[in-house]
Amino acid sequence: MAIVKYPFRNAVYSPWRDLDDVSNRLARLFDDSSLRRSEGTLWSPPVAVSETADELIFSAELPGLTEEDVTIELENDVLTISGQKTEQRTEGDEERNYHLWERSYGAFRRSFSLPRAVDGADARAHFDKGILEIRLPKAAEAKGRKIEISKS
Repeated sequence: MAIVKYPFRNAVYSPWRDLDDVSNRLARLFDDSSLRRSEGTLWSPPVAVSETADELIFSAELPGLTEEDVTIELENDVLTISGQKTEQRTEGDEERNYHLWERSYGAFRRSFSLPRAVDGADARAHFDKGILEIRLPKAAEAKGRKIEISKS
């Protein structure tokens, strides 16, 4: 049973709140990872994207994978991270009965449209302890500059 906050009587009703709630429920329904797993379709590793004054940073969680399992491509301002996570079984596992299975295996592919302000030529990638980090420096014109005001 879910705990729902009781609305205050003097609160202003907004139909947008209800629409947002329905939208979130639909998104959860169609993004259920157990449905994707049962159909044998792609799994999707979580990615965090952050930005500093000098670069864009993509960080992807890829537990159980190595550098050889992952491919990074940058073409036409689209960054694509893809790879394959294979299930590890040992001799004699055929007789094992699973009672709970929450791990995902298979191919994955994530693509991100990049702003033109990114300089892909100097992109760097680092993989450590299942975390892939891709750093894309910004082009010089995207960093901005100060313009001096003339006194005349």
